[in-house]
Amino acid sequence: MTDTQQRSSAPPARRGRRAGRRPAGTSRLLSALVGLALAGAAIMLQTAYLDEGELNLPLTYVGDKGEDVDAKRFTVRVDSYVSAKSIQNDSNETIGTDHLFLVVNASAKSSLKPYKLGQPVLMTEDGKKFSATDRVDSSQTLSNVWVQPDIWVSGRYFFEVPASALPGARVVFAMPQTFIVESYQPEVEVDLGLDEAAARKLAASPQDVFSTAKK
Repeated sequence: MTDTQQRSSAPPARRGRRAGRRPAGTSRLLSALVGLALAGAAIMLQTAYLDEGELNLPLTYVGDKGEDVDAKRFTVRVDSYVSAKSIQNDSNETIGTDHLFLVVNASAKSSLKPYKLGQPVLMTEDGKKFSATDRVDSSQTLSNVWVQPDIWVSGRYFFEVPASALPGARVVFAMPQTFIVESYQPEVEVDLGLDEAAARKLAASPQDVFSTAKK
């Protein structure tokens, strides 16, 4: 038998090939994609049951006076505070009150990019809220300063409150309000450490005049 005959008598080769197992990497990728899809569906389902008020709730980071409270986008520290009967602004105008001015000295820095913080809110132990006073121009407060990444800047905030607001008071710092509503914006809540005795002492010994002039 010749070589040609031997080759022609061999069984014909099969075209194509049997499908084998998928590579392990492909299976893991498909599993990850399926997992992400399921997670996304779960978040959408959960969101569907939240009302608008719940979606707009902030993420609150809590700390005490003297602590660096990190809210991821920015960090805030309350350094000190004093009470005063009146404020003398940069124009030498004296602003009086029938209550008390609480002057809060704070420091802040950002994490990735510059921010300007909004005017803070003072919260009482029983849930009342006081905005920083508009009788002192915001240009004289920390809200007028760019908070830069990793660079501490300092400034003041001014509240006009009754003495009854001091026990258990906390100050809440946040980003400025914008027209674009963003869910879960960070905020920092700092306990001033004013128990009943400390609050009485602070209210009983205010400065006659607190000057905003830089020293």
